Amino acid sequence: MSTRGADFLYHWISEHLPEKAPPDLLVSVADLADEAMQEAGRQGISTEEVDEEVESVYEAIFHAMEYRAGGLVD
Repeated sequence: MSTRGADFLYHWISEHLPEKAPPDLLVSVADLADEAMQEAGRQGISTEEVDEEVESVYEAIFHAMEYRAGGLVD
């Protein structure tokens, strides 16, 4: 992941993740991944910049949610 892509994704996740896991976690993660990539595009950051070292934005967001507040989601 480029430095710019990594910085964007980690900053975006820290600002947009809900405090608690939503009831439909998979749909929420997919929606958040879409929102993140749309915002990246608005900021001129290409998908390739974000995807260079992150296999999946979806997985990065899921794992961030999974470990939110130091524990696994319910």
